[in-house]
Amino acid sequence: MLRDAIRSLAEAKIAPYAAIVDEEARFPQEALDALVANDLHAVHVPESYGGAGADALATVIVIEEVARACASSSLIPAVNKLGSLPVILSGSEDLKKKYLSPLAKGDGMFSYCLSEPDAGSDAAGMKTKAVRDGDSYVLNGVKRWITNAGVSEYYTVMAVTDPTKRSKGISAFVVEKSDEGVSFGAPEKKLGIKGSPTREVYLDNVRIPADRMIGEEGTGFATAMKTLDHTRITIAAQALGIAQGALDYAKGYVQERKQFGKAIADFQGIQFMLADMAMKIEAARQLTYAAAAKSERGDRDLTFQGAAAKCFASDVAMEVTTDAVQLLGGYGYTRDYPVERMMRDAKITQIYEGTNQVQRIVMARNLP
Repeated sequence: MLRDAIRSLAEAKIAPYAAIVDEEARFPQEALDALVANDLHAVHVPESYGGAGADALATVIVIEEVARACASSSLIPAVNKLGSLPVILSGSEDLKKKYLSPLAKGDGMFSYCLSEPDAGSDAAGMKTKAVRDGDSYVLNGVKRWITNAGVSEYYTVMAVTDPTKRSKGISAFVVEKSDEGVSFGAPEKKLGIKGSPTREVYLDNVRIPADRMIGEEGTGFATAMKTLDHTRITIAAQALGIAQGALDYAKGYVQERKQFGKAIADFQGIQFMLADMAMKIEAARQLTYAAAAKSERGDRDLTFQGAAAKCFASDVAMEVTTDAVQLLGGYGYTRDYPVERMMRDAKITQIYEGTNQVQRIVMARNLP
């Protein structure tokens, strides 16, 4: 029922704008409005804070179905979870009430600020600083590759509070878009997910109350990594949705396209390609849904399973979308058909929330 409801919504209110959102590289406001109106923009927020209280699997299904129509739009529910999960995992009760309630209502989105110009895969090498000053912290630094920056109202920011301790000297804070000293760089000109703005976040003597720290001082990096264990599964879901959308479109196309006097779907070479695409998508789906169940239960092998789901599903998405372009031939290479957009969108799923090379390091360190 959940899947049917989201698919109907995505096909009616999100898919019609996917191409123009990509072409104009603009934020998919229509998708945000539709998701908020149906309480699907941040389904993970617990009911006690006014949210839908969806479990990890339901959240995955929402993201998968939105991504099937428009990958950029699927980053609304995905990044709302990424940005707010540190508050859910480690924040004080006051912080949860203050920020999860408006998120649940649709009054503001949440972004996640971990990466920096010189700290990507090596996130512990960050330079953004937070210095205690009385009842406040003063933040200075630059965060890069921040999804939905400038659109989101709230930002979970990782900053160094004790430079002598490397990862154990990093703390997490909630920064608001309206805080004095917060500004944004120009939107990045990207290969894909063009409807989701990616910008730098500048923190110039941003003074925030000390009670906006998430958890204890020095626990920010641990919270950031714990967050990614859960949210990598949402990227697997996004990849899954993109791949499914590409397969669905290609399947319809090959049944209509005629060459040599018959539909190209009647050729065994085409059938084998479709069979392989469907098989890999289903394997990715099972891995992703199993990882979501582990996320919900907090299983001990979540770190491995989350990395495995993200790595496998994103590799499948890149493969399947590339094959979808091939199945459409010359038409697949044009913007008149959606599969080239899906192929461009799929690529980022192999990169963000930890490159697939980093996922393999994570898996190797956490072999079950």
